[in-house]
Amino acid sequence: MALILYSTEGCHLCEEALALYQAAGKTAALRVVDIAFDDALFKRYGVTIPVLSLQNNDGSVDDELGWPFDSSALNIWLVKHGID
Repeated sequence: MALILYSTEGCHLCEEALALYQAAGKTAALRVVDIAFDDALFKRYGVTIPVLSLQNNDGSVDDELGWPFDSSALNIWLVKHGID
């Protein structure tokens, strides 16, 4: 499984989402992906970032958490998926 934060440079909401994840104290690796450099990602997430995505090993999406979310909603989502 991979945990990805879809984001882009200069997105204050994306920075806030990253800060919430870091404040949660989770040790699972989070990969930040800038959607600006991928047409397919930009088309999919361009107006909805930040989005946390949990992906299976084959790259398929298991579940996503879209903005807006607060620390409580983030923690519930992470626990639901067994992310520490």
